[in-house]
Amino acid sequence: MTTHDSDRGVRLRAADAELTLRPDQGGRISSLRVGGTELLRQGERFGSFIMAPWCGRTREGRFRNGATAHELPLNAAPHAIHGTVRRRPWRTVRADATSAALICALAEPWPYAGRVTQLVELAEDGGGLTCTLGVETDGDSFPAQAGWHPWFLRNLRPGGPGVEIGFDAEWQEERGADHLPTGRRIAPEPGPWDDCFGMPDGVDVTLTWPGHLELKVRSRSPWAVIYDEQAEAVCVEPQSGPPNGLNTHPRLVTPLEPLEISTTWTWRTLP
Repeated sequence: MTTHDSDRGVRLRAADAELTLRPDQGGRISSLRVGGTELLRQGERFGSFIMAPWCGRTREGRFRNGATAHELPLNAAPHAIHGTVRRRPWRTVRADATSAALICALAEPWPYAGRVTQLVELAEDGGGLTCTLGVETDGDSFPAQAGWHPWFLRNLRPGGPGVEIGFDAEWQEERGADHLPTGRRIAPEPGPWDDCFGMPDGVDVTLTWPGHLELKVRSRSPWAVIYDEQAEAVCVEPQSGPPNGLNTHPRLVTPLEPLEISTTWTWRTLP
């Protein structure tokens, strides 16, 4: 049965997996428990939040839509970061035992009218989930991005082994001193990372907690930011374009063509 109220959010359950969505906190996944073990870092800034209508940093908060220039608030000075919907309330459109659909209107400081939709589906066997985002316009076309920023716990048990991150990328976006891609693609370098990687066949990253759990993050999108510079958690962020993508890889949302992106997480216990 689905639990749905303003204090506890929307809870989905299947087998030994339980997921909690918080429409009142940016529509984020605030908790993902498998076999009673929490996988996500807790706290209002954490869990897994949505990045839209842009991902990561936008240089100096500036972008153009054709000949029209726009400036966004610099919430990570000197840049604008992670979009606007992570701090806005969402509305639950429907929810059942294993899925929920949410919607959030685009509003100031984003200069265009539209909406972001989110569908979260927990697999019936409790072995995975699929999240799908859509960015739509109410009129004028505009460039946009969308993606996820999950904070996976580095350790699932006190004193347990730290997570291992495995992936093959064709390239790494060279990161400048301002934390933005320089435009140059380089061979992937060893971590620690706060970097964007290119995976032309789609994002495919494996997180392994030895002796406990393996979790795979996949997406048909070729872009992922991987961040592991904090002691408490690591981030694997599938997104529709690289940081500063409103300027370097604009994806135009039109009345006939919304932006859509999905990610699938699957997990299995380890001996």
